[in-house]
Amino acid sequence: MNLQSLLFSFHGRINRLPYWVVTLILIGFGVASQEMAETYGPDNPMTIGPALLAIVGFIISVWVGLAVQIKRWHDRDKSGWWVLINLIPVVGSIWVLIECGFMQGTAGDNRFGRDPLSRHNNRITSESSHNIDEEL
Repeated sequence: MNLQSLLFSFHGRINRLPYWVVTLILIGFGVASQEMAETYGPDNPMTIGPALLAIVGFIISVWVGLAVQIKRWHDRDKSGWWVLINLIPVVGSIWVLIECGFMQGTAGDNRFGRDPLSRHNNRITSESSHNIDEEL
């Protein structure tokens, strides 16, 4: 999956590694945005430039976060509408953390696409069978 599809498309499946990489980058971006926002206050009001930058950054972050999480739900063979569980305070966040962050996706193809690990597994399988043939 290319970077544009990973970050902006709601179709397909991803495994846990790209999910965690993008999630941690978004968390870092959020912390940096919060630090920038704290530099502004009553004595130093935010002008239109930084405000627009903050709004655009927020919108892009929400879109990317939704796209990545929906693809993880798809990998678990669940509808992307499960992303709405985030709206339940505390329990929703814990559920998402467990399901999307720690649980393995469904093995093999499912209704949302090919197994993101199948190519990797096939390469390992073909390499190991090639090594066995050489040993015989």
